[in-house]
Amino acid sequence: MAKTTKAVKSANAALAAAADAAKDAKRLSRTLPKKDAKKLRALADDAKDVANAPKKKVERRPRKVEKKAVAAIGRIEKASDKIESKLAAEAAALKKAASKKDAAKTKDAAKTEAPAKAQKSASNDAKTAKAAAPLPTEVKAEKAAETAPASKPAVRKPAAAPEAAPKPAAKPAAAKPATARKPAAASPASADLAALTVAELRTRARAAGRTGYSKLTKAQLLALLSA
Repeated sequence: MAKTTKAVKSANAALAAAADAAKDAKRLSRTLPKKDAKKLRALADDAKDVANAPKKKVERRPRKVEKKAVAAIGRIEKASDKIESKLAAEAAALKKAASKKDAAKTKDAAKTEAPAKAQKSASNDAKTAKAAAPLPTEVKAEKAAETAPASKPAVRKPAAAPEAAPKPAAKPAAAKPATARKPAAASPASADLAALTVAELRTRARAAGRTGYSKLTKAQLLALLSA
């Protein structure tokens, strides 16, 4: 039985990653518009063809097979990122248009309500003025008071002494600034992994027996491999 070399293992891991990427791309294409879905399905089919490379070809040229698988994964990731950015921009534009429409409705409603408020305010002012007008009996009483002899002025009592002003509250003690923690130094292994691409990190994760790495970002893959 022939011994499986390290290059063959790496190539097989890349092929498995390409197969996973093809499945994810086809799943995503079902939620996209027709034009974008067609492009992504074509890339998924290419990745699937690469992943189905014959065993003999893998054993003869493992490096070449791995390179093709990594390239297929890269094309899918690039197309997916482009489509997602496009959809995000379209969603933002729709949200902005809806916000403008709501603002216009609010402005129109304010214009409609302004005359009604002014009319209501005028009506309230008229009611207040009517209520403040003196009654006939009050007018007669005022005239009688004017003709009556003036009474003696009342003696005013001295005003009470003002209360003492409250003492100002004591100033709170100033809080001591917290000491900043120094960030931990990155390990050499993490620095080596950070230099790799997403496809290479997924290949490493596959070779290391990790699962669920096909949808992870570069930062998440680094954390998974560094754990």
